[in-house]
Amino acid sequence: MNEVNPFQSPAQCEKSKLPRESKVTVSMPQEFSAPRNHREYRQLVNLLDRLIDEAGENETHPLASMMEVLGVLIEKYEDEHVAQLV
Repeated sequence: MNEVNPFQSPAQCEKSKLPRESKVTVSMPQEFSAPRNHREYRQLVNLLDRLIDEAGENETHPLASMMEVLGVLIEKYEDEHVAQLV
């Protein structure tokens, strides 16, 4: 079984069964890290929003695991930098 890699070329995506009708067209870094500033945080939030638009709540979508990782990185930044509502 082929694993889905979001950094594959279109031909590789076809082989790994990544949906060809994908609406998300973004330049993605080769690796993600916790955002170090507000600009990086906003970039991750915007990327996650676009992926959610594509995959919705489909937990079996090829982008679901990437969305989960982005959510964890965003949450880490928010825990450290965003004031908690009381």
